[in-house]
Amino acid sequence: MDAARPLAEAIAVLAGRIVAIGSNQEIQSLVGPKTRIIDVKRATILPGFTDCHIHLIEYGLSLRNIDLRNAQSIEDVKEAVTEEARGSNAWVLGRGWDQEKFTEKRYPTRRDLDEASPEKPVLLRRICGHICVVNSAALAMAAITAETPNPTGGIIDRDPTGEATGILRENAVDLVSRLIPPLEQDDYAQAAQIACQHALAAGLTTVHCITSSELELKALLKLKAQGLLPLRFYLLIPTEQLKAAVALGLRSGFGDEWVRIGGVKIFTDGSLGARTAALEAPYADDPENQGVAIHSQQGLDVLVEEANRSDFQVAAHAIGDRAAAMVLHAVAKAHELCPKKKLRHRIEHASVLTTDLIKRMGELGLVASVQPHFIVSDSWLEQRLGTNRASLAYPFRSLVRAGVTVVAGSDCPVEPLTPLSGIEAAVNRTGGEAVTVEEAIAFYTRNAAYASCEEDIKGIISPGKLADLVIIEKDPRKVPPSTISKIRVLWTIVGGKIAYGKDN
Repeated sequence: MDAARPLAEAIAVLAGRIVAIGSNQEIQSLVGPKTRIIDVKRATILPGFTDCHIHLIEYGLSLRNIDLRNAQSIEDVKEAVTEEARGSNAWVLGRGWDQEKFTEKRYPTRRDLDEASPEKPVLLRRICGHICVVNSAALAMAAITAETPNPTGGIIDRDPTGEATGILRENAVDLVSRLIPPLEQDDYAQAAQIACQHALAAGLTTVHCITSSELELKALLKLKAQGLLPLRFYLLIPTEQLKAAVALGLRSGFGDEWVRIGGVKIFTDGSLGARTAALEAPYADDPENQGVAIHSQQGLDVLVEEANRSDFQVAAHAIGDRAAAMVLHAVAKAHELCPKKKLRHRIEHASVLTTDLIKRMGELGLVASVQPHFIVSDSWLEQRLGTNRASLAYPFRSLVRAGVTVVAGSDCPVEPLTPLSGIEAAVNRTGGEAVTVEEAIAFYTRNAAYASCEEDIKGIISPGKLADLVIIEKDPRKVPPSTISKIRVLWTIVGGKIAYGKDN
């Protein structure tokens, strides 16, 4: 709510905006013959939630493929592949496996997949999306042999004889994924529509959506023109599209209240689950490995400076502390070259940090875009990092204390797209890094609006703001912290219209 009036009985909406908040008696004077009244009784009204890091269209597309999140063994994976291979699709695609859950306690290999699909090519992404396993048919199509060198920023796992095992990490995934038949614009549009309905059911009214192709953007703009886009998009475009966007005269903030160009997404490392996050010291459970840095420091400096100079917000994926340090160096250098730019650059994930890195983030004014539900999924965190480093992983309280603006998202399809699950994870963080429920709500509302430079139109319930609201069954500030994720979303209102709920 508005800090000037934190409690109110009623909200009046006109032309998609909040025009007044107050008591029932005060708002009654604004009621006319065409007024629609929603009686929420004892429910709780909050500003519409924003997911600040989501692959929403990719999520919609993933619903077409094999979902391996519940696979408990490599045999489960093989059974799913065998079944899918009987279909008419040219490729078998899937996502969600996690070797940590497997009874075999190892990565799947091409030999495993060959047993399930000896002829049809297979590509299955790990839950994090940073590594995949492919079968022999896919490796043959990509001409990957023992002599194939690792691509820049990627690794081809090999057996003792030098042959590829089928596991591809980071940029090596592209060696095979680029061979998958391309999708059409209508495929992206249909995926977006399906995913939007899931987002609305979770109480989301805005998404900071990471896109991967021009077709995704065209699909969203077509849906908007047709009046079929039910929530708001702040787009994070891939690095490969930066030059074209700059040539067109685009910059962060270009667009309108429904579709707006946001920042440029720059990968600097991988994931902890895949052991490709770039760390300053080796992994505790893999002493020869410090992860993968996608760019050299000089290369990253150039990318960040180009984006900054071109008025593009930087959204730098950095999970490991080495990657975060590289981003901070690049941003500081960009600030020196263009000291007047105020683009609210971001570190996406900011998972493994140190007290010095956190302090530096605050000094540089970087936004930390975190994913609280990682805590729930990363049961192996201490195993990967050791006790000391694990204590400063996902350091929500330390970031807030240092004055860093923290925003939150799901990274869906990696994690569930439900903000209430993220809020629960953030307030139940152990090791002294938990935040209050009010702070966690702000990650998805007020702070999220700041991260997209939209605090003038959204993020709080106040006259003049967009009428983007979520009405939930119970107040998360008044229930046991372990039950927040179980609160039901009753209505999601976007621009004053019910987009999800009883009247939908």
